[in-house]
Amino acid sequence: MDEDDLHNISKSQRKREMHDLKQLGVDLLEFSEDALRQLVLPELLLDALLTAKHITAHGARKRQLQFVGKLLKEIDADPLRDAVDAHKHQRLTNTREFHQLEQLRDQLVLKGDDALNQVLAVFPRADRQHLRKLARLARQEQDTGQPHGAGRSLFRYLRELQDEPEY
Repeated sequence: MDEDDLHNISKSQRKREMHDLKQLGVDLLEFSEDALRQLVLPELLLDALLTAKHITAHGARKRQLQFVGKLLKEIDADPLRDAVDAHKHQRLTNTREFHQLEQLRDQLVLKGDDALNQVLAVFPRADRQHLRKLARLARQEQDTGQPHGAGRSLFRYLRELQDEPEY
């Protein structure tokens, strides 16, 4: 932007832009420290974000985020917005897949062999006998009120199947 553009922007528009940059800073705080370092941020901005991650006092955190927004104003924030969008999409996808696995596990425990074909349709390379055994043990634990060790094992097995590459 040149000097004339800055004078033509309304105060309300500048406030909205600053609020958006502060929100971008809040979204960046959801990244791990390693992920922040991989974003190739200016050193001052990286330090400000890492400091903000450790601040718990509301007022101090608010001031730090104000500072982060000011620093973001000085750089091109579009690549950071893209990174935040990709991060949110990844989390949403992981959550959706997690819930699908939970539903498959619950169906196996509740319906037993009737739900086995549904699971095998999703994971054709699964070991049928192993699935039946884990589901039967999980159902027994549920019926007797024991801890859910077999249910967790069943879920872990489904997750392994999901993470297995398709050939």
